[in-house]
Amino acid sequence: MARDPNASRGHNSNIQFQQGPGYVAILQEEIHDVRIIPLDGRPHLGPSIRQLMGDSRGRWEGNTLVVDTTNFTDTTNFRGSVKICTWWNASRASTRRTIRYEFTVEDPATWTRPWKGELSMVEDQGPDIEFACHEGKYGLANNLSGARAQEKAAEEVAKRSGKMIDE
Repeated sequence: MARDPNASRGHNSNIQFQQGPGYVAILQEEIHDVRIIPLDGRPHLGPSIRQLMGDSRGRWEGNTLVVDTTNFTDTTNFRGSVKICTWWNASRASTRRTIRYEFTVEDPATWTRPWKGELSMVEDQGPDIEFACHEGKYGLANNLSGARAQEKAAEEVAKRSGKMIDE
């Protein structure tokens, strides 16, 4: 399933942009996907090499990061697409704390023409809470509560039958 763009995410759609020499990395917190985007002008991988998140190549045009992504697998699905052929996106600072994310998706097997979308990403001032830990806060309490209920039920059965439960 394509993880980009993140317009449809309901929760934990935090994204971190990191830049190092020759690369930009985009980390999607939920599912922990990372797109590593070379900026050195190298060509895309050959058409026989497919990746779930595609093969991305980027460049800077002023303060805009332009990324071209191709070579998705046949299991990559975005909004009903059959085979995403090309994905372009541009991210640029529109204010000091906001990035305007624009994207174009091309899939002639699904749509009659490429289509576009955009969204604003606002910097989060709070700490990131890891997806697994956040969900675990609720799951752990439920797991322990269920285990204590099972233990109590076993004790009741043992009392009724006169058998001792191993401590």
